[in-house]
Amino acid sequence: MPAALLSRRQLWGLLALTLMWGVNWPMMKLSLQEMPPLYFRASTMCLGAAWLFLYVRGQGERMWPRRDEWATIAWLGLPNVLGWHTLSIFGVQALASGRAAILGFTMPIFTVLLGALFFGERITPRVRVAVISAGIAIGLLLWHELQSLSGRPVGIAWMLGAALSWGLGTLLFRRASFTLSPMVVTVWMLLLGSGVVWALAIAFEPAPDVSSFSGAMWLSLLYGVLINYGVAQLIWFGLARHLPPATSAMSVMAIPLVGTLSATFIVGEIPHWQDWLAIGFVMMAIASVLLPAPGRTVAASRT
Repeated sequence: MPAALLSRRQLWGLLALTLMWGVNWPMMKLSLQEMPPLYFRASTMCLGAAWLFLYVRGQGERMWPRRDEWATIAWLGLPNVLGWHTLSIFGVQALASGRAAILGFTMPIFTVLLGALFFGERITPRVRVAVISAGIAIGLLLWHELQSLSGRPVGIAWMLGAALSWGLGTLLFRRASFTLSPMVVTVWMLLLGSGVVWALAIAFEPAPDVSSFSGAMWLSLLYGVLINYGVAQLIWFGLARHLPPATSAMSVMAIPLVGTLSATFIVGEIPHWQDWLAIGFVMMAIASVLLPAPGRTVAASRT
């Protein structure tokens, strides 16, 4: 179904989703000015998943997994929740939020490469273009971090590890079999994962002084709970069943761009020329692996 045939509701939903997930990157950076990363992630993930649980249950979904499904949910939560959400928050802390978003959305390239290495999927010429493009983007951002006296090249390692985890988690999720809906499985992965992140935060970070939080801090926390882990998830799962892969791919490609642009207004980050070039190469890489070849259709991916 071409974009022109999408309903008005789908178009608005796609635009809202892209803006919500793009703006979330500088909003996370804003939160980390006053709150340790693990406490921030545990708080927003736990509260967001809790209200998402209540909403989905209110829609009549069966919420409780069978006994044999718990182990699979926990296993899938390792890369999809602990890997992606934990590593990425350290990446945002170390890097400019727009730069972290660019690196995080190299995930589709890792998905294709891991699929070829471990699941026998074929590497096509388009995949080679994607790998080269992503490599150039990473090199540009790494070059800038090493040039700067205050640069944090370790942040690039955090974000690449997060993207790798997300890519692996996506492959495993596609191959898992459940009697529950994907939305319900995601809610349980978030709830279980938040418990582990809470334990890590209590063990390794000083407790934040909630009484000293600014208004901007409370706003960013509400954004994480209600928008990132709530409304955006509902929109995504509502659209994922009906969007053509080319359209969902365009949304994924636009998120780093929105994150980089919005960071200028939210946290005052000014993109460098390396950032703009890296965005272009990452968008080219994502297009290479997600957009279907002319005359072909592919199954929509879960991102």
